[in-house]
Amino acid sequence: MTAQGTRAWLASDGFDAKAVRHGVDTFRLIYRTVDTRNRPTTASGLLVLPRNDARRLRTVSYTHGTASYKPDAPSTDPEVWGQAPGVTFAAAGFAAVVPDYLGLGLGPGVHPWKDVPSETTASLDMLRAAKQFAPRTGRTLERQVFTTGFSQGASAALGLARALQEGQDPWFRVRAVAPIAGAYDFKGAQIPAMLRRELHPKMTVAYTSYLLTSWNRQHGLYKTPAEVFQEPYASRVEKLFDGTTPGQEMLKGLPDTIDELLTPRGFELLRKPGGSFARALTVDGEVCEAWTPRVPIRLYKVSRDEQAGTLNTGHCRIALSRRGVDVPVVDLGDHAYGGSRHLGANVAGTARAVRWFSALAA
Repeated sequence: MTAQGTRAWLASDGFDAKAVRHGVDTFRLIYRTVDTRNRPTTASGLLVLPRNDARRLRTVSYTHGTASYKPDAPSTDPEVWGQAPGVTFAAAGFAAVVPDYLGLGLGPGVHPWKDVPSETTASLDMLRAAKQFAPRTGRTLERQVFTTGFSQGASAALGLARALQEGQDPWFRVRAVAPIAGAYDFKGAQIPAMLRRELHPKMTVAYTSYLLTSWNRQHGLYKTPAEVFQEPYASRVEKLFDGTTPGQEMLKGLPDTIDELLTPRGFELLRKPGGSFARALTVDGEVCEAWTPRVPIRLYKVSRDEQAGTLNTGHCRIALSRRGVDVPVVDLGDHAYGGSRHLGANVAGTARAVRWFSALAA
């Protein structure tokens, strides 16, 4: 797209086009990575490059929010929503690297939802693939990487930043981190908020179902779905989250409230996590608990977030402050997308992050 076309395209879905300086070219990359058990596999992702004269590009890694249907990943989504953040960063002059994660887009298998270790390896390997591909377009990627992401992708952005700071790649180095509306603390903030019925009832049902079915595949939470899900949902819930069911059909196949979804055993599992579930929740929370960022970091949130409880951001800030890191929390205001404050955070947060990254890169 030309710069003019890019502005019109972003504005058509409510995304801020003020940062657009260039037209863009988009590419879908399929690349080698590893699965949750460290076995070789492939994944796909979106690479967006600016149409300018720069031969060396600084890079933004953007990690996307929750998707349960394979085609809804950034590299395969025909709608503006899935590609808009990557296009925004590229139109501002960055190379935008947007992984689909494992099992989404054109990746084989089922997506391991909310699994930060595999989100991190998929993101890091997507950066490596982009670095290898860029010279075919006459470009090279500089070492500095700005990491950002929305919702599920907020934790993924922190996981990638941690890996880059620890030197897990010999070339790339993290420059700044800007997670948006994340659910960083499932154990201490997100699950309790869902159980207190403080968040959107239907989305609570969807996230609870996705969490239990996905983590059962990885961590063995139950032997049969009927242990934790009531019928008729126990018979269909795993199919709804195997990547083949469009999002709206998935929502129609689930009840409206968590009380209709879970059995007493399901509620007990969430209220008192133990064993492999507790260990997995600890790993999930380590994006804020287990490392000390040495680069600029900002946490973006919206008040009264109806999907990712705002307490998640507060807990992450406190955890990082205990490690001596001063983390500004930026409230994005009352920007809604499709009636959702949570989704609106992606639109508003992308606009704020691109301005901050551009100032840091100047």
